[in-house]
Amino acid sequence: MPTAKATASLQCAMHSVDVAIRGRGAVAMTLALALSQQGLRIHLSAALGHVPPADVRAYALNAASRRLLQRLKVWDALPADAVTPVHDMRVRGDQAAGRLGFSSWSLCVDALAWIVDAAALDAALNAALQFAAHVHRGEVPGHAALAVYAEGKESASRAAAGVHVDRHAYGQTAIAARLVAAQPHDGVARQWFRSPDVLALLPFDRPTAGRSFALVWSLPTARAAELAALDAHAFEHELQRATEDGPEGLQLAGDRASWPLSIAQVEPVCGAGWVLVGDAAHVVHPLAGQGLNLGLADVQALGDTLGAREPWRSIGDARLLQRYARARAWPNWAMTRLTDALLHGFAADQPWLRELRNRGMGLVNRATPIKRWLATQALEG
Repeated sequence: MPTAKATASLQCAMHSVDVAIRGRGAVAMTLALALSQQGLRIHLSAALGHVPPADVRAYALNAASRRLLQRLKVWDALPADAVTPVHDMRVRGDQAAGRLGFSSWSLCVDALAWIVDAAALDAALNAALQFAAHVHRGEVPGHAALAVYAEGKESASRAAAGVHVDRHAYGQTAIAARLVAAQPHDGVARQWFRSPDVLALLPFDRPTAGRSFALVWSLPTARAAELAALDAHAFEHELQRATEDGPEGLQLAGDRASWPLSIAQVEPVCGAGWVLVGDAAHVVHPLAGQGLNLGLADVQALGDTLGAREPWRSIGDARLLQRYARARAWPNWAMTRLTDALLHGFAADQPWLRELRNRGMGLVNRATPIKRWLATQALEG
């Protein structure tokens, strides 16, 4: 008969894992799948909760994110109408000179981005986890060599660890919705940069194939509240006015959602035995659609770092995790600053600055090498 001490030790070993991931979103689930492929024992803090049919979120995923999801056997499991390729992008300023266009054809790529239904992606990730032999879900395990905090921008674990968060509210609110237009989208994404709002129409095939759009409209909080209070017909009227040179006959295809916008940088993003990924590590404005791409790039970098560790080094080793932090420092900082600069640059209403930014867009539009570089950065993250 084993002694009580031996039994306790056996139970502890049974419940110990290599990596404990705290979070239930796309970044957390993708990381669980990626690390389980390395043979690591993974604990995911919670199973995916029910995603309501009215979920209006949509992600603009770049080529790097697509490759990661393909490698994990998730991309090809997505329903056909849940993924819409973007072949062209048309960006408008608030003057006639402010025009900027990108084309997948001119860049010799399959697409500039892929618009993915958020609920469908979560469901596909959750389904893939059912077949991941090394992933366990439930209560927090008794011991893990590495804790990964992927709980989003309000991470409680991050706060408990005493991590400093430099957060600034933009005084803006994002409104998201699904739309159906009278005209086909033709795989064209449209974006308007004006003072003081930023509006994006992303081509989508839900609920109506070929004629649907995902809306993300960032406005000053007071104006966003006014729009949110309008009935559907009045909101559609304001939306059509704001997209006067865009698709006609825009109509809401469901409920609207809204949330406050902010920018946040976090320091440090790792320590002995713990690390931050996704929105727990950085928060950016949605105007460039790079939030989830940054999080999935975190997943790729952390997986590469752990996979390349020396045989004698623990996966919770502070120096090992600093390699991940260094790999992600520049990309995350650069995207945070780029989106912040774009927002402030287009929010300013001084006539001379308005003229400068619109003419700048026109100059970039005619400078093919610069356009190609910008597009490549967006595609590869």
